[in-house]
Amino acid sequence: MLSAFLSQVGLPVLIAIVGGALGVLEHPAAKTAVQALGKVEAALKSGQITSEQLAEANRHSEKMAEMEIEHYQTSLSEINKSLRAEIASEDKYVRRMRPTFGYLMAFTWAAQMFGIAYVIIFETDKAGVVMVAMGNLSAIWAVGLSVLGIYVYKRSDDKQKKASRDVIFWNEKKIY
Repeated sequence: MLSAFLSQVGLPVLIAIVGGALGVLEHPAAKTAVQALGKVEAALKSGQITSEQLAEANRHSEKMAEMEIEHYQTSLSEINKSLRAEIASEDKYVRRMRPTFGYLMAFTWAAQMFGIAYVIIFETDKAGVVMVAMGNLSAIWAVGLSVLGIYVYKRSDDKQKKASRDVIFWNEKKIY
């Protein structure tokens, strides 16, 4: 999809879109990027960047987009394989892995929140340090909650499929 977009509109339009999007951010890195993209856009308009160079940049952008899409497809394929193996497993623990992980996440989250609440209420002088430490854990929580989200989504899908199979089975057994 991105490679098709790049091949149709090319780098100049992409520069304008990205520059416009970054322009609304109040961050020095974003402002620097907007200035740099403005210089590239000006060089394109003034002819300092040749059409051959632009065509090569467009080709390179398309290739990078294709590689990124391939990477996402591979990742999704691997996740799909592992979920299929879990569903097909006759091992009771493998089938209960999702709820177990969910309960552990809920327990851990509750323990952390109660601990933070305790520190904020009873040891307020340490609250700032604890809040910074909690912020440093955000990446770990993002990963865990993402996995839990995939589990919940997949379980909902499993239930839908089972419900549709049950309806088909019931209709086959129904006597008219």
